[in-house]
Amino acid sequence: MSVASSKKVRVRFAPSPTGYLHVGGARSALYNYLFAKQNKGQFILRIEDTDEARSTDDSLRMVMEDLQWLGLQWDEGPNPKTLEDLGNFGPYRQSRRLDLYKKYADELIATGKAYYCFMTDAEMDVQREALLKEGKSPHVESPYAEWTVEKARAKMSEGATAVVRFKTRHLRKDYVFTDLVRGEVKFPSDMVSDFVLLRSGGMPVYNFCNVIDDHLMQISHVLRAEEHLPNTLRQMMLYEAFGWELPLFGHMSLILDEDRKKLSKRKGATSCHEFKMEGYLPAALNNFMALLGWSHPEEKEIIPMEELIEKFSVHRLHPSGAVFDAVKLKWMNSVYLRALSDEQIWQELKPFLDRAHLDLPADSAWQKKSVSVFRSAMETLAESVELYRPLCDKSFVIQPEGEDTLKWEQAKPVLQAWKDLVEQEPNEFMTEERFLQIQDLVKEKSGCKGKFLFMPMRVAVIGKPHGTELKILVPLLKKTSLIERAKICLQKIS
Repeated sequence: MSVASSKKVRVRFAPSPTGYLHVGGARSALYNYLFAKQNKGQFILRIEDTDEARSTDDSLRMVMEDLQWLGLQWDEGPNPKTLEDLGNFGPYRQSRRLDLYKKYADELIATGKAYYCFMTDAEMDVQREALLKEGKSPHVESPYAEWTVEKARAKMSEGATAVVRFKTRHLRKDYVFTDLVRGEVKFPSDMVSDFVLLRSGGMPVYNFCNVIDDHLMQISHVLRAEEHLPNTLRQMMLYEAFGWELPLFGHMSLILDEDRKKLSKRKGATSCHEFKMEGYLPAALNNFMALLGWSHPEEKEIIPMEELIEKFSVHRLHPSGAVFDAVKLKWMNSVYLRALSDEQIWQELKPFLDRAHLDLPADSAWQKKSVSVFRSAMETLAESVELYRPLCDKSFVIQPEGEDTLKWEQAKPVLQAWKDLVEQEPNEFMTEERFLQIQDLVKEKSGCKGKFLFMPMRVAVIGKPHGTELKILVPLLKKTSLIERAKICLQKIS
């Protein structure tokens, strides 16, 4: 199966700006980006914003923000700051190309390949119902297909509105192409009836826009999701009508949830923005998305971007659905996260800690030490915030189960001994070794052991009798914090 084209490799990602970038769209963008980079080609961002009701500049900025976060920088398309065009094939927003679409629609009308149609929705519904009753395909047959252009324009001059339809009834043949992912695909022409090119208000439809734009922007390969496969028939008809060379098509598998249904928001996060806010690293998400429908030739799972570019091939794209495994994504993120230096992890983590309003030491040595303590438990940045919460004095609260522990008769002597010993410490922070020594001294002074020793001490440090080991937490807490927390618990007992 060849991926060769007579054109220089130029691929595009063409989202509709109606919100943040869905992971399915992000995967399409990633595959196009990898293919372009591997083949020294161009990756174009084109915006399909003809849905006037839902397309906004804010949504466009959201999509571009997500693409930039992933590192998928486009060679041509809207400037992410000004939204002005970057490249020689603009405009890159379909809403600014309406004159072009009208020009090519007029060309098809003039050559008798398209026509003005005045059928109302009600008339089409009646016709479809009648065809279904006869056991036929509900393909609308417009009575206006053979009207002359002059007759149609005269009717429009009287105030009538019309759509522009493409004629298909004379195209009695199979349309065949070699899909880069699926091999030979064959469509009988009668799968579709005369389809709309321009709506009555002059706004073009998806299939018409795509053909015009892909041709004028010299797109060589169209790599897109499987759900677009049925659109290919209409697009091939239009390429044929204009006498234009087809790009090479590749339709990638759908992304499925664990029930093998199309991934939807009902099953959790699906947008790149959500994954960003949950604390996933872009490198991990790119790696994970790359494996949703493609496999490394050596079956590797952890693949940095440089290697993805080197090894990516459409020959290794799988036609069957790819299941989105959230557990695997979290594991993969933990691998990427732990591969960072302590300083890098802190820089990635700090915005999440600030968002949670955790007041923590500004000392870089303390920050590095805290990361080295917690890194083995980190999976996502957002979840890692909970590792740090016990270290914030403002977050210290005695939980109900902690209050129950403080009612034990052993609690007071344990906490009094703990406070007294901590007050005698000469240093602001104690080492793990020193903490273990003090713990033994508390045991000796209070006469308590086992849970009657450890659980009251844990309440005095984190507010509850169960949680992170104290030998991990205590060296990260200032002496003053430990004393104040012990006092709060002793006051509670009193």
